[in-house]
Amino acid sequence: MLSRLIATTSLRTRPALSSGRTAPFNLTLSTTSARLFSTPVTQRAAVVHEAGDADQLKLESAWPVPKIADGQVLVRNEFAGINFIDTYHRKGLYPRDFPFIGGQEGGGVVAETTPQAEAAGIKVGDRVTYSVFGSYAEYTAVPAGKILPVPDGVGIDVATSCVVQGMTAHYLTTDAHAGLIKPGEWMLIHGVGGGTCQWAAQMAKARGYKVIGTVSKGKESVARALGCDELIVLDEVPGASYEDYESVDVVKRVMEITDGVGCKAVIDGIGLSTVDISIGSLARRGIFVSFGNASGAVPAFPVLRLIAKSAFVTRPKLLDYTVDRAELLSRSDEIFGWLKDGTLKVAVDTSFPLDNAPDGHKYLESGASKGKVLYDCK
Repeated sequence: MLSRLIATTSLRTRPALSSGRTAPFNLTLSTTSARLFSTPVTQRAAVVHEAGDADQLKLESAWPVPKIADGQVLVRNEFAGINFIDTYHRKGLYPRDFPFIGGQEGGGVVAETTPQAEAAGIKVGDRVTYSVFGSYAEYTAVPAGKILPVPDGVGIDVATSCVVQGMTAHYLTTDAHAGLIKPGEWMLIHGVGGGTCQWAAQMAKARGYKVIGTVSKGKESVARALGCDELIVLDEVPGASYEDYESVDVVKRVMEITDGVGCKAVIDGIGLSTVDISIGSLARRGIFVSFGNASGAVPAFPVLRLIAKSAFVTRPKLLDYTVDRAELLSRSDEIFGWLKDGTLKVAVDTSFPLDNAPDGHKYLESGASKGKVLYDCK
């Protein structure tokens, strides 16, 4: 028999932003009462029916609640994370079958379990996060193996922020560079004023690397708080989510900072605007880690370009660095540990009501965010 629960929550008042939205900083959840209930048949969900701009995210008020199979749980979402990869799916850059519920990062309370999930230790009422497709909704079916328990003292909003951006930053700074950088050597991280690379800069420092961050003038104050050894401050590109990489000779500055050696690893989520800069900033036998396309996709280039410094290049994705539950938990345990001991500071910028789904994508793509952007699914 499926177990079902509805939780009544006590929420601390959230500060209002100038835009009228609310910032869910340090949200805490406490279960004050519980009762069995029948899961609704339909729900609200932000659905993409065809590729296009942010307005293709359509709120459906009577979308079917998914039925769960044994080994899955049903999560009643409180928050869903908004990530650049979601915009790539919406635009069709990374093709999906239509229609689909947007998102792949959520957090909330377990509303239903199955025998296999219960055998794995997951209970109705557990506070959890996850990364599977379909998080822009009130309910998401999640395989038990993808569930991450949220420790006491960590809010659901912060925990939800960890799943894609935090886990991505973790694998980028621990494994994607294939061990070609050692503590005490230089790492260049582009766009440290944004979500994922705020995490990456702090994690790189925790690993003992020396960090150069690029950042726009409008986000310089955010970047200064991350502990980067050096910052390269760039002009802004109005209405864009990335900096003006033609406003400063970044390669020249990198070589000045590193005494002509260059960086053993470059973490690059910008894409088209930075590919030449990233390759040019490498040290001998350094690695260019290209993980995003904020300014456009990286074009194909001849491998012979890498010969000047016998360089390496990789284009990784999160799924290949969370291949089983053991790897997933090892990453999340370290991230949550860093959050609790203060090694990591997470900035939740703002949340948008799920009913206003297009606004969340527009805000992220505008470059205005200085931290994690969420949907409030409650």
